[in-house]
Amino acid sequence: MSQLLYEGKAKKMYTTDDPYVLRVVYKNDATAFNGQKKASFEGKGRLNNAICTKIFTMLQGKGIPTHYIDTISETEQLVKAVHIVPIEVVVRNVVAGSLSKRLGVDEGETLERTIVEFYYKSDELGDPMINSDHALAMELATEEELAEIRRFALSVNDALRAFFDAAGIVLVDFKIEFGKLKETGALVLADEISPDSCRLWDKETHEKLDKDVFRRNIADLPETYEKLLKRLEDVK
Repeated sequence: MSQLLYEGKAKKMYTTDDPYVLRVVYKNDATAFNGQKKASFEGKGRLNNAICTKIFTMLQGKGIPTHYIDTISETEQLVKAVHIVPIEVVVRNVVAGSLSKRLGVDEGETLERTIVEFYYKSDELGDPMINSDHALAMELATEEELAEIRRFALSVNDALRAFFDAAGIVLVDFKIEFGKLKETGALVLADEISPDSCRLWDKETHEKLDKDVFRRNIADLPETYEKLLKRLEDVK
């Protein structure tokens, strides 16, 4: 019997008959500002599922291990069960969002060096930014795991930048999470990669093709995600 294991802001996770496999259901909900802004959009779950499927399939084709197994419906995936490492990893190529406010640098400035940031995964604390020393002191991960996470994050960045560039899109920044497979303990990319967790700008116009259209009341979210999906479907 399938049981609800976890419900987050954008998806639900259920058990399956296999203890090492979970079923993910993408929801139509959208949130921003740590859940302070909420809305529901018809079709959002389908769009996130399709975009995430496209991205995870591409990454696995590049040799990057992920928890993704298969897409089984318009809103559902099967994934490998993991123990999530309680660190959110943000990779930044262009100044935007909180980085612009924190450093007083204009949004849109390309960084000379890609920045990798760690955040403690805690809704209660608002996911505060931490460094490697914090992570080690709190025993969130080992030194070896942190180094592997950083290497993985940069490899994911390289693959995503090329993928989006082929669609005429700038990968501004993105958030990812990692987990250790329950079956083997191996570290893999987990959670999701979607316009909910990335900033994506049109290369020519800088039109936003991500959840910032909802955060900033710029455009219709489903229409934006449909436009993004269509552009990604044209990438070979």
